[in-house]
Amino acid sequence: MTFKVTPWEVKGNIDYDRLIQEFGLQKFKEVPKQLEEFIHYRRGIIFANRDFSRISDAIKNKKPFAMMTGLMPTGKMHFGHKLLMDQVIFYQNLGAKVYIAVADIEAYNNRNLSMKELKDNAVNDYLTNYVAMGLDLNKCDFYFQSARSNDGKKASAYYKLAGLLAKHATFNEFKAVYGEITPGKMTSSLLQASDMLHPQLEEFNGPIPTLIPVGTDQDPHIRLARDMSQKIKEFGFIQLSSTYHVFMPGLSNGKMSSSDITSFIALTDTIEDAEKKIKKYAFSGGQATMEEHRKKGGNPNVDVAYQFLRYGLEPDDKKLKAIYDDYKSGKLLSGELKQITIDKLKTFLEHHQKEREKAKKKVDQFISKL
Repeated sequence: MTFKVTPWEVKGNIDYDRLIQEFGLQKFKEVPKQLEEFIHYRRGIIFANRDFSRISDAIKNKKPFAMMTGLMPTGKMHFGHKLLMDQVIFYQNLGAKVYIAVADIEAYNNRNLSMKELKDNAVNDYLTNYVAMGLDLNKCDFYFQSARSNDGKKASAYYKLAGLLAKHATFNEFKAVYGEITPGKMTSSLLQASDMLHPQLEEFNGPIPTLIPVGTDQDPHIRLARDMSQKIKEFGFIQLSSTYHVFMPGLSNGKMSSSDITSFIALTDTIEDAEKKIKKYAFSGGQATMEEHRKKGGNPNVDVAYQFLRYGLEPDDKKLKAIYDDYKSGKLLSGELKQITIDKLKTFLEHHQKEREKAKKKVDQFISKL
């Protein structure tokens, strides 16, 4: 089956080896031991990179580095978003200065939501979930594209950089990334490049290795920012580093998408709703009948309930391997596999939503100071 991976559309059976070749990505040869402890590296969920050696060296030598990411506050935060959130918190615990941009200007230009709705969603859903998962707000620069900072020098430096970068990208480059060109898309692209690069401005950290973790659909933005960073000579930017993770499958086995409530489990879903979604929508790798399944076995590689376990609901590798083997051999039935995932989901959601309640006060205090 053919596949498509762009910033706006992901479909088909994705061949990640082919993406590595087509996008010019690098496979990991060696990672520091601290990274091998992280489930995303250990299980191959993070599978490729650009210039990650700078980050590896910073981690090994305990040198400063930054990690920048963004969020589009247009729908509920779900387990697909949690995949990135886990990485953010992991790198923060390794010493990274974390930057999180709320792409409210980009969202306003491309989605049918007001600026107030976008801000409320970013704070009450996304940031609250981040803090509940363990994000340390004292070691994080969380900001909105529409209001970078109350510090005039920092805000001016950020918006000035976006303006200066415009000189270093051609119309054809924008068209290659965005297809149909609109003023909103071009503005968003320049702000996005400034998001990635501005941690290296003297008003922030100065030139330091900067990591951008993304899915492969966002690589065109990375390439554009990397190209512009080397053309603009005033700042001496260190080339951006990036890592790429495989997409977490949606319940129907396509990409998990905020625009389709039947494709995801939100971090704020009730336990009852999460259970219903797994039972009703989760794509099964099992056979048509129990007898056939016992004889032929299931396919855990396409079974969504198993993938939820692989992406982190089951942290124990030995237990995960046993589930994989039992399902593939036919010993474990599809309904039994779904129940294992449901039980893990119940435990996670119950704990996480209690932490969300604790996080709300911290978030309110943090936002009042922005």
